[in-house]
Amino acid sequence: MADDDNDDRFGEDEFQELLRNLLGGAGGAGGAGIDPAQLEGLSRMGIDPAMLQQIMGQMQAAFAQSRSAGGAGDGIDWSSAKTQALHLANRDGLGITTGDRTEFDQAFALATLWLSEATTISELAAPPLAITRGQWVEQTLPVWQELAEPVADSIAGALTSVLDEQTPEEMKQLVAGAGAFMRRIGGSMFAAQLGGVIGRLSLEVVSGGDVGIPVMPDGVAAILPQNFADFGRDLDVTDDQLALYLATRELAHARLFRHAKWLRLHVISQVTDFARGIHVDTSALEDLASRFDPSQPEELRALLESGALLPQRTPVQEAALTRLENLLATIEGWVDIVTADATARLPEAPKIAEAVRRRRAVGGPAEQAMASLVGLELRPRRLREASAMWRAVTDAVGAAERDSLWDYPDLMPGPGDIDDPEGLIVRLRARASGEAPPRDAMDDALDALLAQEAGAGGEGGDSPSDADGGDGSGGEPADDADSESGTDEPGADDPRPV
Repeated sequence: MADDDNDDRFGEDEFQELLRNLLGGAGGAGGAGIDPAQLEGLSRMGIDPAMLQQIMGQMQAAFAQSRSAGGAGDGIDWSSAKTQALHLANRDGLGITTGDRTEFDQAFALATLWLSEATTISELAAPPLAITRGQWVEQTLPVWQELAEPVADSIAGALTSVLDEQTPEEMKQLVAGAGAFMRRIGGSMFAAQLGGVIGRLSLEVVSGGDVGIPVMPDGVAAILPQNFADFGRDLDVTDDQLALYLATRELAHARLFRHAKWLRLHVISQVTDFARGIHVDTSALEDLASRFDPSQPEELRALLESGALLPQRTPVQEAALTRLENLLATIEGWVDIVTADATARLPEAPKIAEAVRRRRAVGGPAEQAMASLVGLELRPRRLREASAMWRAVTDAVGAAERDSLWDYPDLMPGPGDIDDPEGLIVRLRARASGEAPPRDAMDDALDALLAQEAGAGGEGGDSPSDADGGDGSGGEPADDADSESGTDEPGADDPRPV
């Protein structure tokens, strides 16, 4: 037994020394130069030496990359996302000419005048901008990071879980500190992937509101002249009409989110709530780990980019996705109608509008980004129905009453209003005339709740609304003396009948 104990202690000592060598870089990432006797000891402990060498090599490389990028602590280092995104956005060296800025400044100025005729929502406080792709990355990255962070945490947690599950119980003390390290690695890999997606997205978007969600800072409207030519290449419309239409649409989008200050948080929170429900498929990670070659990381990159690590949506997530799609359709439907009214003077406006709707219907520039990052397709599938609702409301009650629906969250049209615009119009007309709105299911439910509360409050005591004092005797209410004494019941010497 003594010999066996010595062998066990020797194995643990050898394993600790081997971990120090691998994590410290002894012999390089491939593990060359490590004592072969140590590797034989791993085999006796049931560990595949080649697999451990590969894992440790990848950990060394990731750790070195994390340190060079300035990563620290257990959190996710997002600097790699910014670096990668800016690299892609600025790689062609294109800038904005003075002529471009002048053209879009004029388009924004005229669009501002036209919008003032089409909506009662006020102008922006800050002037609209013509920005570069790199500037778009700088300004929108904080929002993309907020949307993607729940999934990044999930991926990092999954890597930690896989490490914990695959580590024998007797060795968990030896690798106790590896969990935080693996979280940093997983988060860094995801952040780099996020940067690649945002960088490619910067080559496609034509305006701040092009992705359908408020990624620009509050109250900022912007056009990307570098992508303007690609958007209009196959439309067969003049550049000045296209610039006017896109400037008007961008201003309408920015005005809406500045006016309805609650709307931005409403959209972002719905996306992040959806993302927090995502749990990474650890079986896919384990399968990849069993055959992963650290010298060829393309497979891991493709796995992250494709979204294959994200399992199928749950029923709860499907319901959340439906709510989000209805919300986005309601927002973009309003933007569509206001833009159409403001650009009615443009002969080519209907053609441009249809091109924008088709682009969004097939996913738009945000499709790949959100689908791969959080498993979410930002398609406002009911955009045409929502636009029809806003058109009916505008024709029936005018722009002022229509725009007042954005004053408070509880006034905003819901999915039922998209299905039945006439019901919404009836409510708006009743409100405008000072009439009580027609009762609905919510009113009935509220009345039932109040009645239930009143019934519960009346049990074991008198109801303050009973005309007979609550005892059913039909007698007179208690006099002041009785009230002051705190009782309505007659005493033994009270001449009143019991």
